[in-house]
Amino acid sequence: MAKEDTILAGDIGGTHARFAIVDRSDSARWRLRDWVDVPDDFASFAQALQYYLDGLDRRRVPEVIVLAVAGPVADGRVSLTNRNWQISESELRSCGFLAAHLINDFAALAYAADRLEPSDLRCIGPDIPAVPAGTITTLGAGTGFGVSCLARYRGHPVPLATEGGHIGFAPQGAEEIAILEALAQRFGRVSVERILSGPGLENLSRALDEIAGRAVRSLSATEIVEHASQGDVVCRATLLRFCSIFGAVAGDIALAHGARGGVLIAGGIAGKIEPYLMQGPFRERFEAKGRLSSFVKSIPTRLIVNTDAALLGAARAAEEIHLG
Repeated sequence: MAKEDTILAGDIGGTHARFAIVDRSDSARWRLRDWVDVPDDFASFAQALQYYLDGLDRRRVPEVIVLAVAGPVADGRVSLTNRNWQISESELRSCGFLAAHLINDFAALAYAADRLEPSDLRCIGPDIPAVPAGTITTLGAGTGFGVSCLARYRGHPVPLATEGGHIGFAPQGAEEIAILEALAQRFGRVSVERILSGPGLENLSRALDEIAGRAVRSLSATEIVEHASQGDVVCRATLLRFCSIFGAVAGDIALAHGARGGVLIAGGIAGKIEPYLMQGPFRERFEAKGRLSSFVKSIPTRLIVNTDAALLGAARAAEEIHLG
């Protein structure tokens, strides 16, 4: 396998750092090898990368590296939004790479959006056909809340990174208004990410306890999901409210993007709460858009179940940016 047929790709988030070598010698289906999810206790990104490289045969390390990173990239640099790591393209080149690229992690998912196989996706709600060559929205909750889209211009895909996770929360109904008021007392402005993320799920649980006059249980996001699966009715109600708000936000962003090509749901939380997304109020709130309900009802919503989508999207970005 020639070095020019491979790309070193990374998916660097608030709580994970994954690396793999992407083999692009088969243009029909790229393959991953040397996949590693490195330990999360490194003080810096440089240490995490070195840990990965130390496990490789250096003669087979690709000349091109691209990282999908959880934060806004500016001038070839990023400070991760929810992690005390800084990364720069110049630093990566100093490690011996011929070319280095940083892209937002949800921009990477946008690059992957029209390359995913049917087996990579699972329908949330009705199995509606997407409009061919329509704009595709990608969003998801993890350590933060990410938003991107794959737009089209004269038949060419144009991936767009955004900071849509920081738009303001727009409540509907008395309980959501009370949630907004409770969170506003703590944070001032309440963005979507204050609710639709791992820390946001914890914020939501606390707010619902306060609204109901219950003793506040300081549960982690993992504990909320686990307790719900064990029959805890309060935690189950919290997850259903989370999915309800998630669906409303997804529908709003689909309207903003004109996402006739579909909405793809990613992020670490979605896979953990899949039954609630499938059976709960997500799709109902997604479609509840008043005069524009008919527009969003024609948009499919699908869960990305391929956990390597960001790595594959990052490699596609590198191919288009550097390799052509």
